[in-house]
Amino acid sequence: MALFKIADFNPNYQQDAFEGEDIKGLDVYAGRTAEKIGTIEDVLVDETGRFRYLVIDTGFWIFGKKVLLPVGRCHVDAEAHRIYAIGIAHKEQAEKLPEYHESMTVDYDYEERVRKVYRTPVAQSSVPVTVERPVEASRVVGMTSQPATPRPASNQVHAAAYDHNTYTYDHEPSMYQMNEQEHQRLRLYEERLVANKHRRKAGEVAIGKRVETEQARVSIPVEKERIVIERTTPQDVGSAVIPGNVDFREGEVAHMSVYEETADVRKQAFVREEVNIRKEVEHDTVDATEVLRREELDVNTQGHPIVDRSNQHPYNR
Repeated sequence: MALFKIADFNPNYQQDAFEGEDIKGLDVYAGRTAEKIGTIEDVLVDETGRFRYLVIDTGFWIFGKKVLLPVGRCHVDAEAHRIYAIGIAHKEQAEKLPEYHESMTVDYDYEERVRKVYRTPVAQSSVPVTVERPVEASRVVGMTSQPATPRPASNQVHAAAYDHNTYTYDHEPSMYQMNEQEHQRLRLYEERLVANKHRRKAGEVAIGKRVETEQARVSIPVEKERIVIERTTPQDVGSAVIPGNVDFREGEVAHMSVYEETADVRKQAFVREEVNIRKEVEHDTVDATEVLRREELDVNTQGHPIVDRSNQHPYNR
């Protein structure tokens, strides 16, 4: 049965407190008297979040000694902002309680020492006194401040009936539970899965271009013209020419143009490829499994009472 400080179990306990009130710092009074014995320094809860002990700093009452008070042995007056330690009726009883230190681990043996003191009847009464008082599943502050009815504690448990392996807080309801009064509400809680989605940046893709170079070679065939002059000896060489057919002239006799081709090599850009960039959304389902807790109301009846269940919550039917 592991115990936790309330702030370690639920860091937001102050926001969840009844009417926003923090139980820490409330004054504690002995029994039902006006004798102040200290203040609530902390609260110890079990693994389900139920209040089990109030840590009381006795201050000057017992020279700053810190002791544990089971929640079943207290009465909360929410309107007066007071807690009455029904289980501590006088200073001698508090002095018998083992001292609590903030750094210590509350184990079974230590709890037994605490329980032994509260099981011992106080001097003013022949039987121990407990208080019928409702307690919420996860906090004490929030109980109504109607007068509590003292009654003899009938659920005393002997140490021989259990050991550290079998003991549970249900063995001693008068010490760890507060019974509901007539027509008082006992709040039942349940856990539900609340699923939300959060959009976060998973990555980034940058697309750019770079220029690569290569050496290119091209072969272009070109033509060039040239003049060929051939001198030959006619067959009638040495024959006489008829007078009048001879035309002697000076200067240009024939004209012929000469051409050649030259290579024209230049660079020009062409479209080689086109790239389209887009995003696609892939859909997936994430499965999560958690263990949910729900409190159920246990109604113990004796005799033949009339129980009206007409307004019972559908979850509890």
